Amino acid sequence: MRTVFIGAGSMAEAMISGSIANGALSHTDIYVTNRSDSARLEQLKEQYQIHIGYDLEEMFKASQVIVLAMKPKDAKRALEQVQPYLSSSSLIISLLAGVTIDFIEREIDTPCAVIRAMPNTSAAVGKSATAIALNSQVTNEQKTEALALFSSIGLTKVVQEEQLDAVTGLSGSGPAYIYYVAEAMEKAAEALGLEKEVAKPLIIQTLLGAAEMLSVTDGKAEQLRKAVTSPGGTTEAGIGLLEERKVKEALTDCILEAAAQSKRLGLPYQQSAKQKCEL
Repeated sequence: MRTVFIGAGSMAEAMISGSIANGALSHTDIYVTNRSDSARLEQLKEQYQIHIGYDLEEMFKASQVIVLAMKPKDAKRALEQVQPYLSSSSLIISLLAGVTIDFIEREIDTPCAVIRAMPNTSAAVGKSATAIALNSQVTNEQKTEALALFSSIGLTKVVQEEQLDAVTGLSGSGPAYIYYVAEAMEKAAEALGLEKEVAKPLIIQTLLGAAEMLSVTDGKAEQLRKAVTSPGGTTEAGIGLLEERKVKEALTDCILEAAAQSKRLGLPYQQSAKQKCEL
């Protein structure tokens, strides 16, 4: 499956690394280009033995899948460059936050399959939580190929496109929330006099253990939390302070705000598509 990545950032690399390691793609079928950073392309070529370059005709010739992995602001330019090489059998996979399927379809003006995806940075270690949304042109075979590609970097769920803003707020930005909690744990450990080499493994294992408990039990997070909160115990004392300071409400609002920002980022693309339609 000849696949072209437009953009060579961390998410593109995570997908390249994961797909090769898990056999979803062969390194000989992967082509990567970007706007101008040839040193970055050379780095990827050396590490993964893939094809790189700026010859668009050669790059897109006979390509089956095109992955949009550049910055969202560069989407229009990239789609204009890609458009001459598209056919009805092409599959475009977009990793661009806020850039709607409708915008992509209107810019390319070619009936073909489009998939919008929202992975997260844990793709770098094969643990992404990815949601994908499909347009009506996606065939069962293309859906299977996309699921295999994203499953090579973690868990994948198919959603409706309108749910992607919620996914962005929840799991797209989610790793940062966990790192934020880890930062607080590190700060507390330091204040309590624990050396970093002692505290960090304990924090990591605590987070891993809690995640594993959530994955293997049917109960809600609330039930697991209550199960370890003994009356008059240390956990109750700590949770009591979190409740007093409304940390749960703050985290909930944090996710809602991230989802709202995702929606706001998409407004220019929705407006652009609307204006083009009116013309």
